[in-house]
Formats: sequence, structure tokens, C-alpha cells
Amino acid sequence: MENDASLMSPLNLAYIGDSVFELMVREHILSKYQGSVKNLHNYSVSIVSANAQSVFYDKILDILSDKELSVIKRGRNAKVGSTPKHASIGEYHKATGFEALIGYLYLSKNYDRLEEIFNIIIKEG
Repeated sequence: MENDASLMSPLNLAYIGDSVFELMVREHILSKYQGSVKNLHNYSVSIVSANAQSVFYDKILDILSDKELSVIKRGRNAKVGSTPKHASIGEYHKATGFEALIGYLYLSKNYDRLEEIFNIIIKEG
């Protein structure tokens, strides 16, 4: 599947990466916090927002392999058809790149690397 994932459109990778990342965030939140569904939801939204993902993009750039760097940059540079409501265009593009990387790792079944990156950006703060 790795070859298939590397050939996919960066926006398709971001599409699946958005879902994968949100699920990972929700699992993490449920394992650490108690509270109303509304509070849990609000916390997860703050992590999966384009603003937050833009920060994650910058945080992991230095640890990416050449292939991962290629994927994240392809995602960042992809022509998106929508306009962000709560983020700058630059943040939105970085978030798309971040989601593309998550999608690529997931579809490539590189779950260890996916977890490693998640730990760097979420669990280590």
C-alpha cells in the first residue's frame, strides 16, 4: 500500500489524514480526561483546528524523512478549493500538509511512525 499512498493526491491523503488524526486525538483525550461530551469535544476541536495543525507542522519538520518531507510539502502546496474561516491561508495550507502526512503514514500502514509523531506533538506537548 505504501506505493499506492505515495502516488495519491495530497488532498486525498489529507482527507483521510483529517479523520485519522481526529480519531487519535479523541482516543487520547478519552484516556486522559473526564468530562462532559461538550467539554471533550471543545478540547478536541482546539487540537484538530487548522491553527493547531499549523503549529504541529512546524514542530515536526526537522524530524521527517525525505519521503515524509516530500508528502507534507505536497500537501502544503496543494491547491485547496475552500477558504478557511478561522485560520490564515498559510495556516490552512500547513494544516493540509500535516493532514496529508498523517494520511500517508496511515495508508502506508506505518503505524509506529504515526504514533511516534503523535507522541511528539500531543503527548510531549
